[in-house]
Order: sequence, then structure tokens, then C-alpha cells
Amino acid sequence: MKGGWHGQTCLSVQEGEEKYFQVKERMDNTRADDYIIEVSGVTKSFGNIEALRGIDLRIKKGEFLTIFGPNGAGKTTLINILSNLMKPSSGTVSIGGINLNDGGDAVRRDIGVISHNTYLYNNLTPYENIRFYGKIYGVDNLEERVHNVIEQVGLKGRMYDQVGTFSRGMQQRLSLARALIHNPSVIFLDEPYTGLDQHAAHLLKVLLNRFHTDENRTTVMTTHNIERGLEMCDQVAIQVRGKILYKETLSKIDRDNFEEIYFAVCKANNQ
Repeated sequence: MKGGWHGQTCLSVQEGEEKYFQVKERMDNTRADDYIIEVSGVTKSFGNIEALRGIDLRIKKGEFLTIFGPNGAGKTTLINILSNLMKPSSGTVSIGGINLNDGGDAVRRDIGVISHNTYLYNNLTPYENIRFYGKIYGVDNLEERVHNVIEQVGLKGRMYDQVGTFSRGMQQRLSLARALIHNPSVIFLDEPYTGLDQHAAHLLKVLLNRFHTDENRTTVMTTHNIERGLEMCDQVAIQVRGKILYKETLSKIDRDNFEEIYFAVCKANNQ
């Protein structure tokens, strides 16, 4: 696995620890009616291509936001910027009151990311993979935590088998364990259902719902699957051609007609 978010370190160990605990304290003390994620005027260009064209977004602590959008809408680029894997061309992102330009390394330690890439080592077992990431994050009571998260995602019986022998669904569940090993306050999910069959998708949905509801994590998920995207969220957004063009509370939406809204928004913007 080349590069990746886990290898990015800019602060000294002591500075990083101090900054992390400042971030963690702010996240923990954020009230339910406070915005834990704030995005203002974010743009991102790759040469002449504008992937993001002025994203403005605010998400409260404990909310689950699903961002819908067609391929090429810039959803993955947005998740990469929110998770501090990529810098915006302009604009600001704050998580827990910390500007990512100032404390991104520390903030990264209190977020979890699940994407197309599982960030797992196929030649290692689930135990070895999750323990490796736990050591990176300096997780307390590591052995107990490793066993707990692997059991929570339903892979206790395969804990010592090589990950390379796992199905796509099993790998994605283990990826969830990887993202949760350090007990983050915020989770970003970039098309987590990609490549999963119906059974695997259902298992992942149950797990995501449990970790969000029981532990009050702030969750942002991108998808183009309307049915899956509406199942767990309480906030809905539509992103088209690098802009958030629609955002609403789920309780105010007629789910049966949301597909019509989605296609109308996309069509109005030539998608």
C-alpha cells in the first residue's frame, strides 16, 4: 500500500500529542446543537478541471449526512478534503473548531475514513491489521480493543485468517473496524457499498447504523444509491458538478418522491 493518510506526519510527537488532546477535548465538549464540521467556500482544481466549485456546508454533532450525486460530482474529492487527505485550492474546513490548515494532523486522529480502498494488508490477518492501526493511533488497552472491534463487525471467527482470502463484504466490514479502532468522533464514508452484494450491503448497513446511533458519531456518507443513502441519515444533500445544490432535513422530505427531486436537480445542471 503506497502512501495513504496514515503515513502523513508533520508535527513532532510531543506537539502532535498536545494538539490531538486539544482537538479531542473540543470534540467531546461540542454540544448537540453546535456545528462540528464547517466548510466555507471550498474549491479544488486539477489543472483546468474544477472538481469543487465553492462548497459551503455545516454539520451538527451526531448528525448523519448523506451526500448524493452522479459520478464526477466531486464527492470523493470532498471526502478527501474533509478527512485532510487533500488540501483545497481555496476555502476553509474546520472540524471541532480546528481549522485543518492549522491542526489537520491532530484532527485526523479523531476521524475515521472508509472508502473504495480498504487500506488493509492482504497478507496479514484481521488481528494483525487492526493491531497495526491501533499502534499507529496509540490506542489504550490495545489488545482488548482489537478483539472488541473485530468481534463487533462479526469477524471474530476469522480473526487469524489472511485478509486476502476474504470476500469484498468481509473486507469492508474489517475496514469499518480499522476506521473505528481509535474511537473517532467523526466518520467519513465514500461509497461504502460499492461492490457489495445484497447480503453484504445489509450487514454493513446494520453495523453503520449501530455505530452511529449507539455512539452518537457524526457521519458523512457519499453515494449515488438513493435507497441505501436514505436508510440511516437525518440530513440529505445533493452535489452536482462540484457544488452542493440541495440540502434538507430527512424528516421534511417525501422519500417516495426524493428520486424525482434528485433527477430534477441533476437535470437542471446538465447531469
